[in-house]
Amino acid sequence: MESLTPLDSRPSSSPVKKKGAKNRGCLKALLFLGLAAGVALWIAGVFFFNLDSNLVALSVRDSKEPLLIRGGGGIWKAAPKITAAEIRQGLIERHAEQGMRWSTLKIKRGEGSMAKVAHQILGAEVHVITFSPEHFEFMTSYEKQPKFAVTTAANRMAEDNLWFSITANFRDPKGKPLGWVWHEGVQVNGAFPEWSGCFFVKGGRPYFGPKSLLDDVPGPIEEGTQGYPSVMKNHTTFSYVSMKPDQFFDGSKITYRSLAGMRKDGTIIFIVSGDGGVMNVAEVTEIARKLEVQHATLLDGGRALQYSIRTEDGPWHFTALNTRLKLNHRWFEQQLSPVFIGVRRRAPNIIRVPLPQ
Repeated sequence: MESLTPLDSRPSSSPVKKKGAKNRGCLKALLFLGLAAGVALWIAGVFFFNLDSNLVALSVRDSKEPLLIRGGGGIWKAAPKITAAEIRQGLIERHAEQGMRWSTLKIKRGEGSMAKVAHQILGAEVHVITFSPEHFEFMTSYEKQPKFAVTTAANRMAEDNLWFSITANFRDPKGKPLGWVWHEGVQVNGAFPEWSGCFFVKGGRPYFGPKSLLDDVPGPIEEGTQGYPSVMKNHTTFSYVSMKPDQFFDGSKITYRSLAGMRKDGTIIFIVSGDGGVMNVAEVTEIARKLEVQHATLLDGGRALQYSIRTEDGPWHFTALNTRLKLNHRWFEQQLSPVFIGVRRRAPNIIRVPLPQ
């Protein structure tokens, strides 16, 4: 007759069970480490390469679908079909102060499952920033020593105490500006004949549009840079914007865009790509036309686009790609520019009180 083993003397678990539990613990640890590494890589990608924005941009870069804009009441319409009133109703105010307003338009494209997912999760936006010349002055901003050393919009904002800074001229591969640059009444860089647009200040007032404006406005240039291409004069879009967009420039390419223009009352308006807000030239020009822009030119965009906006909560910066890391790969190389357009609040008028006799 077999003797029974007392319950309290039996082993609590077998070596096989201990090994299985240990393996499960290691697997959980590896999964946790993998998840943490993925989150860290995502954060680094967003910080250094604006990863979330560029995922949206990649998902629509070959799209043939029209740009859709969210107007008033949350209704989505294609850029040519949406009305001026609907665009104004769709503007979401981000920041406002005397003489300055920063608003956002939500945009999307409907083609492809990847694009739909990217827009649903990450979104896409275009920013509209307006300035009144009565309250703000405009200038070129660049490194003086050494002259035209490549830099960032954030650095220009800090060094020149700006409310807004944005890339201006195109640059050559060595980083020097392409096109004339004027600063404090002196031309500091030569012209590039093919560039058709410009920014300039005459009589203390800023102008943006085709270079023919230089002859229309009397007086010497005080500040200025060339731009390319000019897209509008007297509320009329130039025919090549839609009819020959790729003959002189990559107008049909869906990428980061930067348009600067002016309304009839002199208000200056910037229409710029935000996160995921890539467009072709005709689309950003159509938005400008609907927002009552009279004259307009494009500034340097694409991967070079960067701008900074001062708000009550501190500066807000946008960079299309990497501006922080010195990398040699053409997809990830550091994007720095030599010349920026700066906007700064005018100093208050000093009222002299007569001394008592």
